[in-house]
Amino acid sequence: MRLLIFIVVLAAALAFGWQQFQKWVAANPEKVPWTPLSLAHPIGPFTAQKLGGLADDTPQCLTLLEAAKVAHTPLPPLSADRCGYDNAVTLNPGGAIAPALAPADPGLSCPVAAALTLWERDIVRPAAQRHFGSDVARIDHYGTYSCRNIAGGSNRSEHSTANAIDIAGFRLEDGTRITVAADWTRDNEKAAFLREVRDGACQLFGTILSPDYNAAHADHFHFDQANRMRPFCR
Repeated sequence: MRLLIFIVVLAAALAFGWQQFQKWVAANPEKVPWTPLSLAHPIGPFTAQKLGGLADDTPQCLTLLEAAKVAHTPLPPLSADRCGYDNAVTLNPGGAIAPALAPADPGLSCPVAAALTLWERDIVRPAAQRHFGSDVARIDHYGTYSCRNIAGGSNRSEHSTANAIDIAGFRLEDGTRITVAADWTRDNEKAAFLREVRDGACQLFGTILSPDYNAAHADHFHFDQANRMRPFCR
């Protein structure tokens, strides 16, 4: 009889614990690896992994952009000399991405677009407010799709499939301009801001390269969604 009572009490305790765990997961879906990705969720330890998984599920990726009200236009597939894409979109003015991208309407893979949405909303804009008390009006970039090899190598770059973007700098609403080329090596708020947004990108992209990596990245951040077990962040 005592054994039966013990088993009943133990089962009740486990059931109660499981219910509490389920409630915790429901309140913190970004903190466990098996919950579906939503761009409405905060960034969590498994967000980069979930974003990377979108490479094999373009319809789901497009659904996430729609749900997050990211203004975008799917691009027709392109194939040319070991280059091209079948999951690219253009990010259009307006919608959830508040700062304009310059040049405008870049075409990039859907997983990069999804990661860029979270980076802009949860990393870049809060960092600009903390360091400068101003919002970001524009994000300058050096491009996305380019049919070429990795510099100095024979393998195709992630740019060859529109799976990368090179970020050059930022212009704030108060007119302040911040560039990787001019401000990375300084000891001021601009440099601190650049390091914060670089580090934040390490939670979202597969590859994150900055001036700390090599001289070829002295004037920009390279972000891509290469398939990796864990992000490569330098």
